[in-house]
This record gives sequence, structure tokens and C-alpha cells, in this order.
Amino acid sequence: MVVDGEHAAVNGRKRSQRPQRSHREVADELRSRIRSGELRPGQRMPTQAKLADEFGVERGAVRQALRILQSERLLTNVSKGSPATVAPIPGKALAGPEVPPQPTMVALAPRISAAFAAQHVEIDALCLTSVSLTLAMGEPLREIHAGRIKPAKVDVRVMMPSRDIELAFPAPVDDSTDGRLQRRWLAQRNAQGQVLRHNLNALRATHGIDVHVSFRALPFTPPVKLYLLNGAEALFAYYTVQRREQEVDSEQLEMYDAEGTRSMLFAFEQGVGLRDTTFVEQSHLWFNALWETISSELLLTS
Repeated sequence: MVVDGEHAAVNGRKRSQRPQRSHREVADELRSRIRSGELRPGQRMPTQAKLADEFGVERGAVRQALRILQSERLLTNVSKGSPATVAPIPGKALAGPEVPPQPTMVALAPRISAAFAAQHVEIDALCLTSVSLTLAMGEPLREIHAGRIKPAKVDVRVMMPSRDIELAFPAPVDDSTDGRLQRRWLAQRNAQGQVLRHNLNALRATHGIDVHVSFRALPFTPPVKLYLLNGAEALFAYYTVQRREQEVDSEQLEMYDAEGTRSMLFAFEQGVGLRDTTFVEQSHLWFNALWETISSELLLTS
């Protein structure tokens, strides 16, 4: 990639006196190069150091720009290590038959990290517990604390089953009513929710980020999990219920349960075809309808 004359070095120092570009301006320029064909599908990008030198910005700004383009499906393999790659089919880097759905534990974290490149981060989640979401938040929180990214606002809404209902799963096979599985699930739901809320609210005190975390209780056991990111992406997975044995209170219990962290996550992106766009829009309508109607206040207490 050619560096223009304004950024050429003289005696080891840059001549440019222009104000430093923002990460969004860097993303706009790189996006233009990808769409014009200057950067071709499958081509490796310059290193973050070279891009930072070309645009006269810090590496953190380059990293944020690359994450924006990754969230738009224009780049793949965005990381701190090797250079990113232009998507084989720009706009569908993580979609289509070439890349199959991945387990939630694998697929959710990079999508959450990419979502945090936005100035206003909006995450909605419907799930049995927030364990997957809490774990996926780890990397963007580390990036914020390291000073590499800083969104202005973070809004997170989570819907989980109410403590007042009889869960369809986890549930004992023998239809026992001693409540041990329900109490274990409730403890996990509350503990993970409290960790998620604490970690996010801490950003307000430590970094001055406007954070809002809200929880609502569902009157049913959700058979699916759904994550909505920045109004533009929907990640969807089925809870596959299985019959298995597990030790609970020093006793082997046979139960019906689903391991959400292993559920295969399907990604849908607004603007990537009619099917994806419609799915994202309808998912938002469905989530908001539940949030505003039959859900109720959820208190993270035992």
C-alpha cells in the first residue's frame, strides 16, 4: 500500500500537521478501498503498525476501525497478532455455507468484541442464564480497561426465566418436586447476572462510560437463546434438551437439561440479503414485545 506524500517521513519524523483522524475516518477510508477493489477479497491487510503510521493515528484507533469493518463482514481474522484479511465475499465474511455455525462459547465473544467498536453499544439477550454473555464480555472489558477502546454509552438488556415458574429444564426426569435443580439454576442465574451487572456498572466509575444494565423475568422457559447487537445483528441458537445424569448435592440425579454454551449460534446481519434483514428486524420486534408486555421485573436475589 502506498503512503501519500503528506505522511512521508523526513529525517524519521512525519511532515503532516493535520489533526489526527478518528477511528471512524480510518474505517471509512479502508471500507472505500475494499469496495472499490483496491483491497481485493482474500488479500491480507497491512499490519496495524503500518496502518497507524499511514493514517497518523494510534494503534488503538486502527484496531477499532478494523473491528468496525469486521462487524460489517468486510474483514476476517481481526486480532492483535497477524494482519486481518479482506473477506472472501465482502459483506458475508461470517455468513453463508462456507463458515458453518459455531458453538456459543466460540462464536459469541468475537461478535461482542466487534460490537464494542461502536460509540453506543446496544446488546439485548434472551437466555436461560447469562453465563455465555458474561464470559463473552471479558475481552471488550479488558480492552476498555487497557485504554484501547472507549464507547460513550453501553445499554444492556437481559431477559431470563422468572424464579416463580416451574422450569421445563433443567428438571428431574422422575418429576421430583424437591426443588434442588430449580434452586441450583436460580443460584447460577443470579450469580452470573450480578457479575455481569457489576462488571459493566464499574465502567461508569472507572472510565466515565454511560452504562445501563436492565433485567426482566420471563413467565416461561425459553427454548432458544437470542443476542441482538447494536440493532444490526441477531445471533440465534436452540437449547437442545438432553437426558443426562449429574451430581447435585452429593447425589446422582437424572435430569433433562441443555448446555447453552455448546448451542450452535447462527448469525444474521441487517443489510446482508432480505432473509437476514427480515430476521434481525423481526427478532427486535419479538424481543421488545416480550420486554414491554408479559415480562416482569427481575431481582437478582435468592
